[in-house]
Amino acid sequence: MEYDTPLFFRVMQYAAEADRDVVDMVSGNPDWGSPDAISEGLREYADLGGADFQYPPSEGLFELREEIAQRRNVDQSQIVVTNGGGEANYLAMARALERERGSEFLLTDPVYPYYPGKTTMLGASARYVPVAEDGTLNPAAVREAASEETAAIVVNTPNNPTGAVYDEDTMAELVAIAEANDALLISDEVYDHFDFSGEFTSALAFDSDHRVVTNSYSKTFAITGFRVGYAVFPESLVDVAKTRHMLTNVATTRPGQYAVLAALRNTDPAYYEANRKLLEERVETFTDALDAAGADYSSPDGAFYVMARFPEFPGTIENVEALIDGAGVAGMPGEAFGESRADWLRFALVSPRVEEAADRLADYFG
Repeated sequence: MEYDTPLFFRVMQYAAEADRDVVDMVSGNPDWGSPDAISEGLREYADLGGADFQYPPSEGLFELREEIAQRRNVDQSQIVVTNGGGEANYLAMARALERERGSEFLLTDPVYPYYPGKTTMLGASARYVPVAEDGTLNPAAVREAASEETAAIVVNTPNNPTGAVYDEDTMAELVAIAEANDALLISDEVYDHFDFSGEFTSALAFDSDHRVVTNSYSKTFAITGFRVGYAVFPESLVDVAKTRHMLTNVATTRPGQYAVLAALRNTDPAYYEANRKLLEERVETFTDALDAAGADYSSPDGAFYVMARFPEFPGTIENVEALIDGAGVAGMPGEAFGESRADWLRFALVSPRVEEAADRLADYFG
């Protein structure tokens, strides 16, 4: 089976080897720093020694699962702590296929590229549901695309790359469509702390045996290197997911889990609010410069990405490389996210140099 190497790596390598200074707006590595409790938790862990340096329970530290369960209003037995959101999504998609209710995933277009990559890896097929220009997903289009071949509907809210946030009505409809087709709704909610609209609704708001929610602390606590995520499964599906997790990874990093638990217990809500405010300011700064460059662009309601379309400059990998060389700004080609955004570029606003990057783009296209 052939797998395509994600374009992220090609772009990052090209930018790293460029002969000029480049502002990195490729990947979602938050730059604003972790809460103090992360470092404090690691220091506490380092002093434990002994048995605490050995394998943790495969499904995750009990205290962490208890903390997550209380926050998400589920039972701790439904939770698998994973190696980031990536493994959580893999477990959920694999579990959907193991139900033998279909071999097709419904994905949105545009789409986070790792979903179709996992689809290929699992030997399934993909059917794409286009979204509106602003990223809004019409449940009626999902309902029309769903069939007895649908193993799962995979969505991401707040959305990467569009910044769309799915509201309560949308999520209720998606759960209902999954139930009607005996499929799973897999809701990747990794950006749930970056909702600017106030409209975000988790799929966990709906009691159903047909939904799995995945998440990660990579973005929330600016710890993408820690690889601590989780999935919440229906009770009827969780045991096999735990077995697959054990066979694939044995367990997830113990010090990372310890630090995340400390952060959950000791981080002031002001930390999350400050990061949301910072991102809203960056969106405004960046889109003002895009106006000056004559570009069309998305106005995200969540997450931390802006998509832009420049006149006569389609979002190909070749044009991304030309932008690195000519403007010193590295973004992602729209073609990486699906056919509907092939003319666009995606920029991650997780750099303190957002204003500088915006000025460079305005000069380049001005």
